Formats: sequence, C-alpha cells, structure tokens
Amino acid sequence: MQQDYRRYTEADQALWRRLYARQAQLIERYAAPEFVAGVAALDMADAIPHFDRANLMLARATGWQLVAVPGLIPNEVFFEHLARRRFPVSVWLRREDEFDYLVEPDIFHDFFGHVPLLSNPVFADYLQHYGEQGRIAIGLDAVEPMSRLYWYMVEFGLINTPKGLRAFGAGILSSGGETVYCIASPQPHRIGFDVERVMRTAYRIDAYQQTYFVLDSFEQLFAQTRGDLRELLQRVREQPAIPATQTRDGDRIIAP
Repeated sequence: MQQDYRRYTEADQALWRRLYARQAQLIERYAAPEFVAGVAALDMADAIPHFDRANLMLARATGWQLVAVPGLIPNEVFFEHLARRRFPVSVWLRREDEFDYLVEPDIFHDFFGHVPLLSNPVFADYLQHYGEQGRIAIGLDAVEPMSRLYWYMVEFGLINTPKGLRAFGAGILSSGGETVYCIASPQPHRIGFDVERVMRTAYRIDAYQQTYFVLDSFEQLFAQTRGDLRELLQRVREQPAIPATQTRDGDRIIAP
C-alpha cells in the first residue's frame, strides 16, 4: 500500500514529537552507537517521516527500502520482503491512551525502532540473510526458532560496547520503560549470544523481557547465522523450549 501522508492529523504529529522526544533523551545513554547514528541520519524529530525520503538515504547507505503495510503481515510475505532488502513499516500511529504500551507495532515502533539500523551495512546484510533463511524455515516447519531469533536480536537485542551494555533492539528502543530496564535493572538475565541457545528460548510478549542476549559485535551475529541454517533449524525444532526465566550450565552470564 501507499503511505497516505495526508491522513496524519496535527494530533498525530504532536504525538509523534512527544514519542520522539522521550526516546531521544534516552538513546544517548542506553542505545548502541550505530543506532544513535542512524537516528541522526534520518532527521525525524519534528514530524512523522515520509517513507520516500527515508528510502533515498537508505538506498545510498545499504540498498534497503521501506514498504508501507497496514499492520502485521504473514510470515511468508515478511520473509520475502526482508530477503529482497525491503522492510515493512506500519502506516498507522498509536492512540494517546497507547502512549506507553500497544499490542502490535505501529509506525513509531517500526520506523524509530527498526529503520536506524538499516543504515548499518553489517546489520543490513544480516537482516537480508535472515529473510532468506526464513523462507527455508517455512518449508521445514521451523518458523518458531526463527521467530525467537528475531525476537531476541532484532526486537530485544543488547550489545557490548566500550562504554558498557547498550540496546539495539526495536522493541526496547521504542519503549521508554524497557530502554532503561534492560540496562539498569538487576532482574533479567543477560546471556552471551549463542544462536542455538537463542533459537531454543521461549519469550513473552506482554511484559518486559526476563532474558536478554548480548552480542559482542554485529559481526558476531552475522558470523553465527551466515550460511544455510537448515541443519540447525531441524535440530532445534525437535528440542523442547527453554523457559525465559531459566539459565543453564554453559550460559555466559553478563553483569549489567
């Protein structure tokens, strides 16, 4: 579908500015530097972004493009878009009473949370490969392990930096509360990234995360998922899920 920019009201624009202002105060302290750089390049503080303008920047940076969608889309369509370096972005904006929490992703979550890292070449290449492997996972009846990988990395990933732990997941960085919680709270587990461990770990969608997985670098994420994941997906598909509240022998526990 097209992004009909005329449908956004002045109230929508004001709500966007408030959402942006809240997160902009947090990302310098809590977000990965690659994410912060992407936000600056997109220049979205004053108004809901035009997708066509963002596409000009992304085309130059990594060859990605945004496609407007009405909301959640089927797995097959989603994976196909990613495999072709197209990222689906919802066109609707949350209501005022959903300022702090909403059930499914809106334009603020999708654009502010996801689009900045599409300008990073390593992460952009990883996401394309993820889409290619997602198409394979459908044929293997192994979409759930791929969903967990997306959840714990693209939505709720953390990364080690010279300044300490920082967030890069869109679910974190579009949420005022979880942006602070994921770094500062002593409650959740923070476990060093291992792709098979991630693919086996269950998650909840209705609360702050009980487990986060931590990268040492974006190159590590790409290295552990590069190539054909068919054998890994088949192996994980046959194993029981690990509860999000549980740590296991061999986990590399990382202090906040």
